[in-house]
This record gives sequence, C-alpha cells and structure tokens, in this order.
Amino acid sequence: MTGQQRRLAANRLAPAEGEHLPMRPLWLCRRCGQPWPCGAAKLALLAEYREVPVSLFLYLAGCLHDAIDDLHRLSPSVTGSAADMFDRFLGWPARHTHAYRVSTTGAADIEEASS
Repeated sequence: MTGQQRRLAANRLAPAEGEHLPMRPLWLCRRCGQPWPCGAAKLALLAEYREVPVSLFLYLAGCLHDAIDDLHRLSPSVTGSAADMFDRFLGWPARHTHAYRVSTTGAADIEEASS
C-alpha cells in the first residue's frame, strides 16, 4: 500500500468532525455528551440506513451487546435494566422505520379485489 493509499484509508476510518458517535466504554455521544444514540445520531442513522433498515437493526443490536458489556464492566449497578437498554438501542428505530410494519388485509378486502 502506498503512502497516499494509507492516507485515503485513514481518512475513511476517521470520523468526520461534528459526527455524533459513541464514546466507549461510557456510551455517551462524543459531540453532545448525551447517551448514545443521541437525537442527532438517530437522525443520521435513519438517513444512512434508509434503504436497508434491517442493517440498521443489526448494527444497533451489535452496539447494544457491546454497550451492555462495557457498562456492566464499568459499574454493574448502573448498567440499567434490560428493557431500558433495549429501548435505547433497538426500540426507537422500530417506531421510525416501515420495515416491520405489516399491513393486513381482511377477508372483505380480498373478496373486493377478486371481483
């Protein structure tokens, strides 16, 4: 790998200034200090994963797992409940994406469509 290729690779790995990324092991936002994912991070994640919402859930599930481990190692008494951690990482995208919303059709709808 040439020096220029290494610099390009390093730039891709370095977060852009102003991004709302997690600060591990505390799982606080590096920019605003709120519990991550903060509001700005949620908006950015929704935009980034707009076309692939399942990938958003997989990414956040990995973050949830890491956060539970990190926070428990720091202080087992303040990790929070499993339900709170689940809502923090996985509850919000389910409310904002349409990937898991199922539209049901009743028998009357099916009968009407077939006539």
